[in-house]
Amino acid sequence: MIAVKQLFKSFGNHNVIQDMSFSIEEGAIVGLIGPNGSGKTTLIRLMNGIIASSSGGINIAGFSPNDNGNDIRSISGTMTENAGLYEHMTGRDNLNFFSSLYNNISQARIDELIQLFHLEPFIDRKVGTYSTGMKKRLDLAKVLLNRPKILFLDEPTNGLDPDGIRLVLSYLKQLNQQEKTTILICSHVLEQLETVCNRYIFIENGSKIEEGTRQELERKYLHEIHLKIKGVFPNVIKTSFQLVPN
Repeated sequence: MIAVKQLFKSFGNHNVIQDMSFSIEEGAIVGLIGPNGSGKTTLIRLMNGIIASSSGGINIAGFSPNDNGNDIRSISGTMTENAGLYEHMTGRDNLNFFSSLYNNISQARIDELIQLFHLEPFIDRKVGTYSTGMKKRLDLAKVLLNRPKILFLDEPTNGLDPDGIRLVLSYLKQLNQQEKTTILICSHVLEQLETVCNRYIFIENGSKIEEGTRQELERKYLHEIHLKIKGVFPNVIKTSFQLVPN
């Protein structure tokens, strides 16, 4: 579904993406993990065809972003960190407006997404009055209007409280199970994605530093746990456990 091979992207003399290679199977949920400024957003823009790569190759469902950006965007949905919504319009008006950009979005699809994301209580209010969590849910509904085969999500849980994080991630897991949507989630917080992702790609300074499933990474890096217990007594009990891979 997604293949990135020896990808480079530079802005002037600054290398933002360096020799990046990975692949994502159809129907997978993959976490792209890295600190702020590591190149996650740039990578999504490259895969969308919003910006062109300097060298290397990207294949998205048989299309090259450099040559077929419109084709890729027609089968994908992208959610940026800041919701691309019109705040002076109601939630419903936003969905109606964005659905008009496609040829075949029915009112039934809009109503289905309103129900899926529990938007009914505030869908007819202006988006400027929404909380961060409400905006995230409406933005997710927006990017799902055309039933995309691929979702690119840039920090979808940023600014949410713990309940909001669980709610958004549960929607994504449900969507993946029901429609087999391939999902790439960018985040700088690994622990938030542990319940939804089946694979992880770690990047830093524009380079891939590791990838694998949780089990693969644990077998490779997690060999010993050190446990310290401190009570009312001055002494500290130290113990350790050796992990034996299955």
